[in-house]
Amino acid sequence: MDYKNIIRTIPDWPSPGVSFKDITPVLADADAFKAAIDDMCAPFMDAGITKVFGAEARGFFFGTTMAYKLGAGFIPARKAGKLPYVTLGEEYTLEYGKAVIEVHKDDVTSDDRILIVDDVLATGGTACAKAHLIDKLGAELVGYSFFIELDFLNGRDQLLKHDVPIHSLVRYQ
Repeated sequence: MDYKNIIRTIPDWPSPGVSFKDITPVLADADAFKAAIDDMCAPFMDAGITKVFGAEARGFFFGTTMAYKLGAGFIPARKAGKLPYVTLGEEYTLEYGKAVIEVHKDDVTSDDRILIVDDVLATGGTACAKAHLIDKLGAELVGYSFFIELDFLNGRDQLLKHDVPIHSLVRYQ
């Protein structure tokens, strides 16, 4: 499927000079959304994934659906203070500051084989933070699956440490 013809580009949003890639048209189109889930899961169907790890908010759209298709559980990564039980957090860098994501400590076991999923790989900060959380919790990272990758931001470079597959459906140079 030609996803680039469905993704809407919004110039100068959220700030001047940024060309925002709006995925909501893909989510709203049943055939495109199904195809995206199938295509994002395809390289990992036989990888023994036990959990899919997605960050709020757009990572939940793809992550929960992919977990269902892969027969796996879903681990929600949330902003600090949003989860009600015992958590483990990881700080990461954003374009203009820092943030912290957290998971419930008991959502991951050392037997888990985890796939990190998100809508966009940009600078790699969020995905890298999720990988560090997986390391801290003693589970195995099996790979990454992204709907969009913004190659010009070089986020992939941060993820190479783990030597696992990095799969992106749509790439912008």
